[in-house]
Amino acid sequence: MGGFSIWHILIFAVIVLLLFGGNRFSNMMGDVAKGIKSFKQGMAEDEKPAEPKQIPQQQQQQQPIDITPNRPAEPSPPSDDQSRT
Repeated sequence: MGGFSIWHILIFAVIVLLLFGGNRFSNMMGDVAKGIKSFKQGMAEDEKPAEPKQIPQQQQQQQPIDITPNRPAEPSPPSDDQSRT
């Protein structure tokens, strides 16, 4: 009573074939196979190393960005207020 036997599966398969028909079932399985094949091709394309993209000439001629911290050239002399205290 709680499990499926081979007879249950066979009866279910016959009912599915009667409802969908042999040709329609065959077409569905063909579509599934095409989807799997397409998925495998997509995965294979992801594994290939990406080709470097060409940078347009206009972007290549830009000056590099200076990221050094700003430092004062000379220390400022102490103000008069600090020297009196």
